[in-house]
Amino acid sequence: MSEKNEDRLDEIFKLQKGLSEIMKLDRYPKDAESRVSALCTAIMHEAVELQRTTNWKWWKTPTEFNQNEAREELIDIWHFVVQASLELKLTPDDILEEYKRKNQINHERQKNGY
Repeated sequence: MSEKNEDRLDEIFKLQKGLSEIMKLDRYPKDAESRVSALCTAIMHEAVELQRTTNWKWWKTPTEFNQNEAREELIDIWHFVVQASLELKLTPDDILEEYKRKNQINHERQKNGY
């Protein structure tokens, strides 16, 4: 991966840290496990919002796909994924290493008919 791409992920993490510092967090869970659980719920709901931008309902008359709306929903998911990463004390370097590790496992699974 190029240095430029690593810097972009670092920048995303920095932006998310800045956002979380100004957010009203009185209802945010106090312990890490509960925060990760809450973030999982947020990610799932944002994924549903992303899905709603598609024509997944085969019984309904399709509408034009709004890529900008879909991109916005995807970025909402990224916000929560990055926050969960921060809660789990994952750095961009950690994510890259974990991604490589899991990617290798997935390659092996595909080779072995998973």
